[in-house]
This record gives sequence, C-alpha cells and structure tokens, in this order.
Amino acid sequence: MDKIATLEATAPIGAQLMTDLRARIVTGALPPGTRLSEQEIAAGYGLSRQPVREAFIKLGTERLVEIRPQRGTYVCKINLFEVTQSQFVREAVEADIVRLATRRADAAALDTLRAEIAVQEEHLATGGRGFVALDERFHQALAAAAGREAVWSHIQQIKMHMDRVRHLTVEEFPLEHLVEQHRDIVDAIASGNETAAETAIRNHLRGVLDDLKRVAALRPEFFDPA
Repeated sequence: MDKIATLEATAPIGAQLMTDLRARIVTGALPPGTRLSEQEIAAGYGLSRQPVREAFIKLGTERLVEIRPQRGTYVCKINLFEVTQSQFVREAVEADIVRLATRRADAAALDTLRAEIAVQEEHLATGGRGFVALDERFHQALAAAAGREAVWSHIQQIKMHMDRVRHLTVEEFPLEHLVEQHRDIVDAIASGNETAAETAIRNHLRGVLDDLKRVAALRPEFFDPA
C-alpha cells in the first residue's frame, strides 16, 4: 500500500494517527461503510499494527467506526440521531457566542468577519469541500470576536457528526445561501442587536437539519436511520 501520511517522530504517534483518521472519516475521504484494514492502515502510515488497533478502539468510542468481531472494522454510517445531537449542542454554544460578540466586537473584529465573507464569495464558483474550511474560519472568527476563541477548539469533537453531513452537502447544494446567512449574522452583530444576531445564527445552524434530509435522500447508502 502507498504511503498515506508521514507522522512526526517528535509528537505522540497515537494522537497523530487518531487525528488523521478522524479527519479522513469526517471529511468523507474514508466514506461511510468503508472496511478498514488494520494491516493496510499500518503499512500506509509506516507503523506497527498496535497503534492502529488502539486508534480503531478509540474511534469506536466516538462512534466513527464499528468493530465487528471476526468480520472487520468499518467506517460507521452517518447516524441521524448523532447529527441532531451535535447540531443541538453547537447551536446552544454559538447562540451565546454571537450574543457576546454583539457586545464585545470592535471595528477590527467586524472587519475580520467581513473579510472572511469576501473570501467565501470569491470561492463560490469552485465550492466543494474547500468551502468547509472557509466556513470554519468564519465561525472561529465569531468566537474570537466574542473573546471565546478557546471554546471553538473545545466543540470540535462534539460537532464532528454534524461536520460529516456538512462535507457531503457542500458537494451537493449551492453555497450562496450560506454566505448570505453569514452576512446576516455579521450585520446583526454590527447593529448591536443581540436578539437578531442569535436568531440569525440559529437559523443558519438549523439549516443543516434541512440539508440532512435532502442529502440522506440523495445518498441513502451513507446513512443509518436508526
């Protein structure tokens, strides 16, 4: 098997492997239902099988892989319940973030947010999964404007099931409405209207639930309806 990635010798191998495998699952590089070979993964990273086995166990606790005794390890299909739970927690956190941002954001923070939207507009034509990274930057900038940037790193694992859907929907649906929603959020923050800012972020984040229904109908093989 060709080399997948080179891990840093000076950093913990297990943590690096977990981070990389998790990212490949969340982004869809390892699609739902994929059978994972312990031997092939180990060879791809230039590792023994032990750290790969340990990573599979940890990914299993995150409900990203399913270890089937005597049958193998498989990337979990996207679970609708997990997605709705992820969305609920993220919405609650970011509703507070935009309220704080409305009180605290200065001109520099607003300029940063508007600059992020401008970059998104430039990339609308290309779209695709690269747009997810721009969306992440925007939401991280919201957290920074609220003085809560560290919170953003804390919710990464919580929202990863929601992120799996986001990586699918950017391939299937137009992105202009997302940019417009981002603009509405920033406009509400700039106007000092906390209620409008909260409403805008909630409407924005609830959109993933509508997208979830549509993409599940388009790609039913990727979803576990249980």
